[in-house]
Amino acid sequence: MSGPTSDDTLARLAAVIDARRTGDPDKSYVARLFHKGSDAILKKIGEEATELVMAAKDGDRQKIVYETADLWFHSMIALAQFGLTPAEVLAELERREGLSGLEEFAARKAQDREAKGI
Repeated sequence: MSGPTSDDTLARLAAVIDARRTGDPDKSYVARLFHKGSDAILKKIGEEATELVMAAKDGDRQKIVYETADLWFHSMIALAQFGLTPAEVLAELERREGLSGLEEFAARKAQDREAKGI
C-alpha cells in the first residue's frame, strides 16, 4: 500500500486555498491576499522568491526548504487567482519530462516567433 503522493498534497492544499479564498480577510491570511488582489499576490511571490535565493546563497538547507514551501504556497494562491490548478502545472512538468532543457527552450523560442509572425 502506498502513501499519499505529492499530487494529493498539492490537491489538498489547493482545496484549502479555494475554501479560504472568500473567507473573512481579518481572520484568514489567504482571504486577505485574495481580497488585496493580484498585485499583492504577485508581490508576495517576488518576496518569497528573493528569500529563497538568499537562503540558497547562504547554503542553509532547512531555510531553503522552508522558503521553497513559502514560494510554492504563494504560487498556488496565484494559480487559484487566475483559475488554474496544480494539476495543470504537474501536467506541464510531465509533458517536459524526458525533454532536454535546451530542446524545450528552443521549442518555446520557435513558438514565440511563430506567435509574433516572425
